[in-house]
This record gives sequence, structure tokens and C-alpha cells, in this order.
Amino acid sequence: MRRERRAGPGWLLVALLALTFTAACVHPAPPGALVPGQEGLASYYAPSLAGRPTASGERYDPRALTAAHRSLPFGSVVRVERVDAAHGKRAVQVRINDRGPFVDGRIIDLSGAAADELGMKQAGVVRVRIELVSLP
Repeated sequence: MRRERRAGPGWLLVALLALTFTAACVHPAPPGALVPGQEGLASYYAPSLAGRPTASGERYDPRALTAAHRSLPFGSVVRVERVDAAHGKRAVQVRINDRGPFVDGRIIDLSGAAADELGMKQAGVVRVRIELVSLP
């Protein structure tokens, strides 16, 4: 008569360790790959929000080149390029220090200074492409 072998808790431990070591060997994606040319709409903060705290705890400064993004870590730097042909290639680098925007289709909220750089204040909302420059 043969004994039936069952996988015990030891095999589970070995499998988990193998997965852990395998994951540790994976190389992180380069910064540009994390937000590979995300395109969508950009808006900018109302001037009345100056001095109010952002999600990172910093106070909003309309003169700083900062922005809100839904998922990038605080301190990340992204390049924001206006993509509508009528205004040529205008771009700005901003540091993420807030969360948002929470409006469908919008991918980033910009400070007043960043909006000035892109020449978007009159339009209010413009189509942009964002690329990750660096992580904190």
C-alpha cells in the first residue's frame, strides 16, 4: 500500500520565499515608463486657493511650479506639454505636491505659474501630455 503525500505548510513557505526573491530581482521601470505619455486635460488652481494646504501638507503657492496628480508620489517631477497645435510646443516641469484632479478626463491640476508657462489661463482647460521626469 502506498502512502499519499500531501503538500504541507513547508511547501507554501518555500513557494512564498521563491516569489519574494524573484520579485526582488526585477529591475524598476525607468521614470518615463511609469506615466508613458499620458494625455488628457489640464486645469489650474483658482487664485482663491493660495495659502491653503495641499494633500502633501504644503501650502499652495500660485507662484511655484507645482501640480496635483491622482497617483504619482509627492515630490515627483513631471514635464507637462501643451499639445494643441494652435499654441506651438509649450512645456513646463512641475513638482507633484497635491492630489487631484477629480474631474473625468482631467489628468493634472497646475499651479498658476505653471498655467502661465503654458499660456492656458484664458482657456482654463487645455489638452496636455505628461511624462515623468523623476521620482522623489
